Amino acid sequence: MKEPRIARSGRDRKTHLSPDAERLVMAALGLANSGSRVEDRFWEQQLAARIDKLLDGAHPRALHDALERLNQTDAEAYGALIEAVEEGSESLVIEEGDTLWQVLLVSAPIVAWTRFRIPSGPISLETTDALALQWRSHVLAREARFTMLPYLLSLDQLPRDHAELRRLTRRLGNAAIRSTRARLDQKSLPETADMLADTRFLIGALAVPLGRPAFRWQEDEPQEHASRVQCLESWVAQGRPSLEPMLPGCGFECLLPDAYHINLRESDRRARPYAIRAGVHFLTHALGVEASAIRAVVAPFGTERIDEYRIGLSVDNDDEEVAHGIVWPLLGAESEDDDPTPFERIRETLRDVGVMDLRTWSETTEPEFCEDCGVPLFPNGKGEVVHAEMPMDVEPESTHFH
Repeated sequence: MKEPRIARSGRDRKTHLSPDAERLVMAALGLANSGSRVEDRFWEQQLAARIDKLLDGAHPRALHDALERLNQTDAEAYGALIEAVEEGSESLVIEEGDTLWQVLLVSAPIVAWTRFRIPSGPISLETTDALALQWRSHVLAREARFTMLPYLLSLDQLPRDHAELRRLTRRLGNAAIRSTRARLDQKSLPETADMLADTRFLIGALAVPLGRPAFRWQEDEPQEHASRVQCLESWVAQGRPSLEPMLPGCGFECLLPDAYHINLRESDRRARPYAIRAGVHFLTHALGVEASAIRAVVAPFGTERIDEYRIGLSVDNDDEEVAHGIVWPLLGAESEDDDPTPFERIRETLRDVGVMDLRTWSETTEPEFCEDCGVPLFPNGKGEVVHAEMPMDVEPESTHFH
């Protein structure tokens, strides 16, 4: 089961479901309780047909209501429905001439970290073509057609709902099939939040004749086949020279180009330890201290369960102020029952970068945010949640980050 990215909220609120939402709930429950692949395919077809209709009609309310209901009542059925919704938004079949084309929205995440600013923005057509060529040469199947947006996107600039994402998939899919350039309305993009560690995305769409391989690891012919590991190694080796000028002053890790949603989750997972490393590195340079002088206060936050940890970093044994804050979200089914636990992974990462003074809160706290600017509040050494602020007498080299 795929891990949902939609936040758990409104668990106690019961709403009357529309007929479309009721049918989605019924089909998702049927799929979750299916006893055979034959039955699986039946329920999957039922879900796909209704989801496609709702997404193409730009009426996703029934999808949201069905997901919320199942999130309250049946975790397995919720997972089945979110997986079907994600599939419907990132893939579709387009008929062009006499051929049915399977279209898939794909991304290549780049997890970056810095003590300055992580760039985003337009990419030159020359660089876009060079990167697209590396995808075709090292990742995509021989028959795949492909187009890439000429833009390095931040998470804030990705589509906000599944209907918008399906429209993007269709638009880029048509461009891939017809071998035309993908375009992006840059004026409509929101601003990118400044983070010390964050992900940037190359977004594109591939199209293959229905039933044919999309990636090289699906190819049967030995001369065309390559494993996922081989594809990643080739992408890193050949793509990095084009990416480095786009990310000055940044360290970065390239993830394997793959389907849109799976790479969203994987990039979230990979970015968490880099956020800690970048935060500690930033403080040591901005404040002129060693990592051993930094204290970390780690606290669990959530409503009915732990949804995230927040880490407050302070210096000079300051129990009241937090100089820098980091959010470590729990993804999918992650919990304190894991081995190692999320807290143990946080502690290990802090120790790896030299932070040994670690304090924890024993109780889970409901998340709080600044009323003025909306950023998370972070735990301090006195058991309070406060705004992360650099010391007043320090002029850091870069923009202040949360």
